Amino acid sequence: MRKLWFFIVFTCVVSAQKKVSKPFDSVGYYFEQIQYHKKANNYRNCLNFAQKAINYAQKKSDEKALGDSYFNLGLIYFDLKKNEDAIDAFVRSIAFYSNLAPSREQALCYYYLGLTYIEQNNTALAENNLNKAQAIYQKLKIHSAIEMINLQRAIVYKRMGRNNQAQGILEKIVSLTDTVHNRKIVPEALYHLGMLEKEKKRNNLALNYMTRALKQSEGQAGLQAKILLALSEIYEKNANLELSHAYLKRYVQLKEKNDIQYLQKIEPVDFDSFKNAEKLKHAEQLERENESQTKAKNFAKLISILAIALISILSLLSLSLYKNNILRNESNKLLQEKNRELEIAKERAENATKARSEFLSTVSHELRTPLNAINGITHLLIEDNPKESQIEYLNSLQFSGNYLLTFINDILEINRIESENVPVENIQCAFHTQLKNIQNSFKEIAQENNNIFEIDIDKSIPEHLICDPTKLSQIIINLVNNALKFTKNGHVRLSTHLEEIQDKTIKIKFQVADNGIGIPEDKQHEIFESFSQGSIEINRKYGGTGLGLAIVKRLVELLGGTITLNSKVGLGTTFTFILPFQVSETLIEEKKTFETEEPVETVVEGKRILLVEDNKINQMITKKMLENRGMSCRILDNGEDSVTLLRKEPNSYDLVLMDVHLPGINGTIATQQIREFNTQIPIIALTAISLNENREMLLSYGMTEVLTKPFEPEKFYKIIADHLL
Repeated sequence: MRKLWFFIVFTCVVSAQKKVSKPFDSVGYYFEQIQYHKKANNYRNCLNFAQKAINYAQKKSDEKALGDSYFNLGLIYFDLKKNEDAIDAFVRSIAFYSNLAPSREQALCYYYLGLTYIEQNNTALAENNLNKAQAIYQKLKIHSAIEMINLQRAIVYKRMGRNNQAQGILEKIVSLTDTVHNRKIVPEALYHLGMLEKEKKRNNLALNYMTRALKQSEGQAGLQAKILLALSEIYEKNANLELSHAYLKRYVQLKEKNDIQYLQKIEPVDFDSFKNAEKLKHAEQLERENESQTKAKNFAKLISILAIALISILSLLSLSLYKNNILRNESNKLLQEKNRELEIAKERAENATKARSEFLSTVSHELRTPLNAINGITHLLIEDNPKESQIEYLNSLQFSGNYLLTFINDILEINRIESENVPVENIQCAFHTQLKNIQNSFKEIAQENNNIFEIDIDKSIPEHLICDPTKLSQIIINLVNNALKFTKNGHVRLSTHLEEIQDKTIKIKFQVADNGIGIPEDKQHEIFESFSQGSIEINRKYGGTGLGLAIVKRLVELLGGTITLNSKVGLGTTFTFILPFQVSETLIEEKKTFETEEPVETVVEGKRILLVEDNKINQMITKKMLENRGMSCRILDNGEDSVTLLRKEPNSYDLVLMDVHLPGINGTIATQQIREFNTQIPIIALTAISLNENREMLLSYGMTEVLTKPFEPEKFYKIIADHLL
């Protein structure tokens, strides 16, 4: 509105002046017209008056006026972002200024020439012209302009990659005292400091500088647009999408406004053609002057009507925006409350899951220690020639202990899978051999229910694949074990089929089918859930934890596959799952093992064992089991003593049984310290593996093998024998 009323007043003044016969013809007048039309965004008229100033100065042979005229022409082209034309005009201006005494105008011309070269990314020429401008200002003792030049020099250094020099200059500028002059350069210095911190990925410092720059950049639309865009990008990197979007929206609005203002400027024409057309425009201008007086009144009335209409429209828009803003704020507040509720609910769910996992892991882990005592003492009693009347009780006790161990292992496994603490291996495996080994391991179990267990392997499936053989075996063993358990006098069949080949990736379909009791249709949708079986009667009759199929489903999904079932009561059940595999390009090397065909008793007899265990019951059981096979055993109850003993007597023991959880330093740290001076002696870890432990982790500390509590006696003796060779 201020521009509109200024234009109306100016029109009246011009109309009044045209009644006076005296023409306006001076460089100063043309410069005033250039400034006026710049404010009105009419750059064609700016060029017209710039050319008139040049013509008048040439006519008067006034070098100072010529320098000023070309300098004003350069500023016009600089505003229009026509850098080549701007450089040409500034160079001409400097040529005239060079014949005169140093002046403020000459220094300012060098300064703008430097800015133009910055726009062209010509840092060398930019720095050179800025230095010339500074030399003149210093000679004239105009020190207030030095900081303005230093700001541009810092921008040049930043573009040259000399960030430390640029930062030093910028920090001095932002620390300047608050003056009218400094208020124009401090916001831009803060912006460039923020950009330097952004490049260093120090986003909090960058936000501090950018926020200060935005507060102090009022009236500098171009700089404000750059600051808003930078703030949006920084908040996006800080994952604050709400603020990022808000600043981006403000940037777009301001950018559109700036673009509209720029498009209102004329497209500058070539300087020579512009000069030739000037003569024709002068003739046309004389004709238009006669018409302008009659149009002035009508134009003033039209402007008044349009101004009133514009004010009315803006008032309605403001009212609409005000109402929309209230509605938007209420909606945003409601959304924030809902988001806060969702975040609280999510946090509670995560905490509940974590607490459940930790509880199950702790319970499962702590149950293993007393269970090791139960199973161990039972084994010792069975070996100690019990009475015939006691054998049945001991066998029942041993069965119950093994059943409880299976239940604990299943709980720990399902908990470990659900906590996403299960890494997937990608190693070579012999596919056909692995399935045949599984078949051999189920011979005795199949005979218990008079079942026939057979496998059918698709011959087109390569022998050497890359997969996770442990998890694959776990899936198949669980399914086959279930099939054999729920089938009597029947058949269980494991079949594989090559489904798809794509480059070096194949997909294999597995099917485990039986003709057992089957699963009721109404129970099939929940059969893969934890602790789920067909019915209470089935659980009582056949036993089991109800976790096997839940583990299978999660392992299949973990390996990138899916599993389905097809079952009818009395006819049997078929489980089908498809898994992806990579074809191995190299043959699998046979692993060297410590196994021997000699009897275990022959290998272990007379060997000296160091047992590091703090639980008294476990000490007694383990020592008795070792002595029953002819071994001698020394017991230590902490890790520090084991390190000291083996350092003093390195050859006194043939093998170490090291409990993982010990008072003082634990078994893993003790093993690490022993390996610093003794890398030969076998060290076997004894552990009730918890949620956060795994075999690979324990082996990484230097342990030779891992025995899980409670350990099976035969496996216990065999592992010791294998490592005493």
